[in-house]
Amino acid sequence: MAPKQVFSKSEYAYEEMKQRILSDELRPGAAVNQEGIAAELGISTTPVREAFKRLASEGLMVLATHKDARVTELTFSEAQSLYEVRLNIDPLAARWAAERRTEGDISAIRTAVSALHPLTGTAELPALIAHREFHRAVYRASHNDPMIEILDSLWDKADRYRQFTLKYRSDTEAEIERVREEHQALADAVINGEPAAAEAVMREHISRSLGRQAMEKLRSTETSGS
Repeated sequence: MAPKQVFSKSEYAYEEMKQRILSDELRPGAAVNQEGIAAELGISTTPVREAFKRLASEGLMVLATHKDARVTELTFSEAQSLYEVRLNIDPLAARWAAERRTEGDISAIRTAVSALHPLTGTAELPALIAHREFHRAVYRASHNDPMIEILDSLWDKADRYRQFTLKYRSDTEAEIERVREEHQALADAVINGEPAAAEAVMREHISRSLGRQAMEKLRSTETSGS
């Protein structure tokens, strides 16, 4: 497969590998050979090495040797850390979004909420992207650049834990409807300029999120040693 669009070879390798990790094509702990990936992508090992280093800096890969790497394992500790940060930052971002949203933000949120698809089973990448774009539309309306950067930087890691939860959880119509209602309530609170409601809805949403469920599952798995 040849490089596409106007990506540099390093960027192409990075995007390709990241998509494989986030879609769970490359599972946690999977070994990845630099030379094998280079041959598969039709590029030299240098841009692949650069891509591996970038993914390692983002916590998605662990560099083993100069030729090999592995996909980072999922752990209770990381899941808990992500949950703790999001439980405190996301509600504040929602509050500020309701206070500071512009007409452009309102339009972006309406578009994003209408494009949402339920995250069920092993979610397809388009559904995960739509979910990300909705939350991004909300927290970008906070107009607080450091907060936006923090939440952007957490999202890829958090998506891996969402995929983990979706594998073992049995989705029900009631659960799908609950999440849909929470997303709509959050959008409405921000659009209508209701800071307290936006903050409360977001806190409740995070407290029952796939990330929280992944944390609890990994806690029990690591405790039992299974």
